[in-house]
Amino acid sequence: MANRPVTIDVDAIVASRFPEKKFPSWVLGLVKRFIHQDFLNGYFSQGKIGTDFAPGVLEYMHVKVDVRGEENIPAEGRFTFVCNHPLGGVDAMALIAFVGNRYGDRMAIPANDFLMSLKQLDEYLLPVSKMGGQSRELGRLMDEAFASDRQVVIFPAGLCSRKIDGKIQDLPWKKTFVTKSRESGRTVIPVHFSGRCSWRFYFADWLRKVFRVRLNFPMFFLPDELYRHRGKTFTMTIGEPIPPETFTPERKDVEWAALVREKVYSLE
Repeated sequence: MANRPVTIDVDAIVASRFPEKKFPSWVLGLVKRFIHQDFLNGYFSQGKIGTDFAPGVLEYMHVKVDVRGEENIPAEGRFTFVCNHPLGGVDAMALIAFVGNRYGDRMAIPANDFLMSLKQLDEYLLPVSKMGGQSRELGRLMDEAFASDRQVVIFPAGLCSRKIDGKIQDLPWKKTFVTKSRESGRTVIPVHFSGRCSWRFYFADWLRKVFRVRLNFPMFFLPDELYRHRGKTFTMTIGEPIPPETFTPERKDVEWAALVREKVYSLE
């Protein structure tokens, strides 16, 4: 696959979205600094894509990941790697880099809007956040991914962790990974990732709830949160595999998803 650098251009984005409006240059400058356009483009311009992209992000940011429990992964098999989502960026890159290092390009990643914006990972991404209408085409892609020999990487919360009941944790996990893993005979591999975002991110989410704002505007802070994690070390812990036959009719799939979520947090 040929390199195809994809960079961020705030000026071009604003001009295409608001062709009738003229924003002051200082406003656009603030936006560029807030999302760290130059820093991100410094990496994007290297042209890394596919399995080179995620490891390259970690190297560029001088982020280290201490992986524990790797021996829990069976030598062979088709797996669904499920992970909590505390950081919204570095954690995704770390797990994708880990799975890519073990299995090459045999990956499928159901992704939210933030990940979908990374065109460098296009060949692995499935746009689950656009499945609200359960498009037949997108549903088919999901079924094919779980039925394939690719390893599935999924963050069942769908969104970055929030502060809930005084603790930084995921929203309730969606049941899709349970249903699809059972149907396709996949073993689930629970993964816990350490870390948290800044107080500002959680405060923004609190404001959104207080004022009942439907727009999930805290996600606009994620590029800055990513930038703040430069030079840090995180721990990724892999738990014992969960065979697909575990998910019996004794419980609803949403209940099984909650139990797997609890198992992931027990790895802290």
